[in-house]
Amino acid sequence: MTKNTLTTSPSLHIHMIAICGTAMGPFALMLKEKGHRITGSDENIYPPISTMLQDHQIPIFSKFQASNLEPKPDLVIIGNAVSRGNPEAEAVLEQKIRYVSLPEAIKNFFLWEHKSIVVAGTHGKTTTTSMLAWVFTQAELKPSYIIGGIPIGMKSGTQLGSGDFFILEGDEYDSAFFDKRAKFLHYLPDTVVINNIEYDHADIYNSLEEIVLSFKRLVNTIPLNGFLTGPLDDKNFLELASNAFCPVELIGEAPQAKWSADNITVNSMGTSFDLYECGILRCRLSIRLLGIHNVKNTLAVVAVARHYGIDWDKIVDSLGSFTGVRRRLEIKGEVNDITVYDDFAHHPTAVNSTLEALDQAFPKEKIWAVFEPRTATSIRRIFQEAYIAAFDHADFVIIAPAFKLEKAPFENRFSVEELVLELLDRGVKARAIPSIDLIVSYLGKNVKKGNKIVFMSNGGFGNIHDKMLNHLASLEQIV
Repeated sequence: MTKNTLTTSPSLHIHMIAICGTAMGPFALMLKEKGHRITGSDENIYPPISTMLQDHQIPIFSKFQASNLEPKPDLVIIGNAVSRGNPEAEAVLEQKIRYVSLPEAIKNFFLWEHKSIVVAGTHGKTTTTSMLAWVFTQAELKPSYIIGGIPIGMKSGTQLGSGDFFILEGDEYDSAFFDKRAKFLHYLPDTVVINNIEYDHADIYNSLEEIVLSFKRLVNTIPLNGFLTGPLDDKNFLELASNAFCPVELIGEAPQAKWSADNITVNSMGTSFDLYECGILRCRLSIRLLGIHNVKNTLAVVAVARHYGIDWDKIVDSLGSFTGVRRRLEIKGEVNDITVYDDFAHHPTAVNSTLEALDQAFPKEKIWAVFEPRTATSIRRIFQEAYIAAFDHADFVIIAPAFKLEKAPFENRFSVEELVLELLDRGVKARAIPSIDLIVSYLGKNVKKGNKIVFMSNGGFGNIHDKMLNHLASLEQIV
């Protein structure tokens, strides 16, 4: 399919298989805004993406079946969570219905005509992309964007703007079962942010070296007049940056970085730091997000915003008003002085960063970390040892059962019980609890006023957040 044929048609019926993915859902809204009729299908449907689609009157079939393709759509977008054997994917192949991966669809429908800003990296992509979209919007640049989440205070994670810029979250995961390239290799970048590079996605990458190769290919697609920014303290990024054909600006806490942060303070209201450009103090910058990891995300946003000439005052004001992203240490509610958070953390580095941020913000409060091993990587033994130190900033740890553990090779399956024993040996108060209802019940009997409960999973976690809040509200007394 070329950009001059099907994608230029004024109105198409586009069906999206696995529409509730964090990128598929927002893209569905964008296609509908462009005038296309969208239908979709998925399983394990849960908020916020499902409710976002429902709010925009996009019908979702809750079961994959060939009949969902009747009447025959003009185009099918197949999400990367879809495998051979999926009845809809098989019907698409048999009937020769035109199909593309999500990244290819994004490129062909939108990116050829825009300046593409791609945010990549193992951690922080959604937050950084959201911050960039917010800053560019507040600067009245009218950007388009697709974010793998929903920023708080914004209607959705997508916008079709009238300006030149298209801001994308660039995932290193593969594009589809028929296209094993990293998604971000489709995104025609003019500017690339790489927050960090670590090993992840053990189901498709066999080593860190394979992941680095994908990022190397991304950097190699940036044009001479493009722009690249990333962390001074990440050796994998520095190696890539040394071979870039475009200008590079480094960020970090060290003064050698072009954009650096010092005198960082974290409290219940957010994070503040002194912002330096080439060693010169520019301002004291305050954001409403918690944690040093969000300082690094902010530095990347500053680098890109200044590269495109956004005024200092506009950058400072808009960053100060940005309120965060759903499922990124999002407060789900507070009952009887107990705060319940929802966080997407699943990689050991992200788990540690989330808990460290809470610990810094509330040093006198007790923190309960409730973790569900759910990703294709976390249900394997890859990070079995790394998780031991990841919970150091929690006072109490509960490990839920690994989600669909049978999908991991038998000899390479994550052990909840082993992790709990290792945490106990480390002096961490930890336990495994075999179901969501039992976790809620246990917490209800043991939490105290002032405690913070953070549920960490990249999935819906069985709606445990609302169950917890409802249970807390039903208790007669909490001390």
